[in-house]
Amino acid sequence: MPDEPLPLVDHHCHGVLRSPADRPAFESLLTESDVPAPPGTTFFDTQLGFAVRRLCPPLLDLPAHCPPEEYLTRRRELGVREVGERLVRAAGIGEFLVDTGLPGDLTGPAELAALGGGTAREIVRLETLAERVADASEDAEGFLPALDDAIRTASATAAGFKSIAAYRYGLRLDPAEPGRDQALRAAAAWLDGRTPGTRLTDPTLHRLLIWSAARTGLPLQLHTGFGDPDLRLQDADPLLLSDLLHALRPTGCAVALLHGYPFHRAAGYLAHVHPHVYADVGLSLTYTGTRAAAVLAELLELTPFGKLLFSTDAYGLPELYVVGAHLFREALDTLTEGWVAAGAWSRADADRVARLIGTENAHRVYGPHGESAPREPVERSYGAARGPRTGKGSC
Repeated sequence: MPDEPLPLVDHHCHGVLRSPADRPAFESLLTESDVPAPPGTTFFDTQLGFAVRRLCPPLLDLPAHCPPEEYLTRRRELGVREVGERLVRAAGIGEFLVDTGLPGDLTGPAELAALGGGTAREIVRLETLAERVADASEDAEGFLPALDDAIRTASATAAGFKSIAAYRYGLRLDPAEPGRDQALRAAAAWLDGRTPGTRLTDPTLHRLLIWSAARTGLPLQLHTGFGDPDLRLQDADPLLLSDLLHALRPTGCAVALLHGYPFHRAAGYLAHVHPHVYADVGLSLTYTGTRAAAVLAELLELTPFGKLLFSTDAYGLPELYVVGAHLFREALDTLTEGWVAAGAWSRADADRVARLIGTENAHRVYGPHGESAPREPVERSYGAARGPRTGKGSC
């Protein structure tokens, strides 16, 4: 790989905290668990925790692997802004595509870009958008056109959309686009007696959101695999999306399967067989730490090199930008150096694949900063029948 750090587009990430975090709050962001570590244990004693202690202390003028309390004390001394600037900038990310749908006092896209010395665009979380529309709607008859308008308006400036159906219902979704009557019934049931802030969990409405977003022609991100206890991991296997991915293909929408772990090989397979589907490194590398090279090697088994995207999924802690970017570069370097030394890859091909995954694939899917990827919105056709599947055979 080149001497200069590999340029990166982080196609899926979140803002960082604007206010200081004490040790419990900091540790809560080192895990996908929703409860504190058991007595006598710590979330610093994880692959991610060790990676933070290896990579981040030197950026705050401390030795690598220093004790957690020493590190957290130094964070407090420097202050949130200084820590954020040092860490996010050190990640070497040139562009951030920011999912703004999470709650909390987090930096927005422009603030994050300023911290990192790069640029940023928004990824609109569909469920959050729908809940906001529902809060202002009196009934289903008003909700559906208002939702259409909100998605159309968002598509004018957003880089893409994201669905967290995996968390709210699971990925065992009927692939067909809901008809108007079906959507009205589902919306009416959800809105009946609903109070502001009530989450969307109805599978028909999740499908409606996915299809509505896909018809804008913008890229669509789908959470798959590993995540917090809101999801049931067995229902977040990306293979459950096979029929839906096939049905979405005529919309022209690129679909990015986020994270995937421990189903990352399945995500690679789906990217292999579907021209509009992309896989993502995401949390698969961040949380596996020193094992990141092994996981990335598995992603690269079947995923076409032009179909793999880089992301950190960093949230809350600027440390997660450092860890996500460093582990990806380090893992890719370890793998490609070995393959070049063995004569399996040429040096030129190794460098080209690094550029593809680091930036070029993201620019092809989302467009360069300030531009949108070419797209042709597809008009909704309620109740359209899905055509028969065709393929090379039954295998």
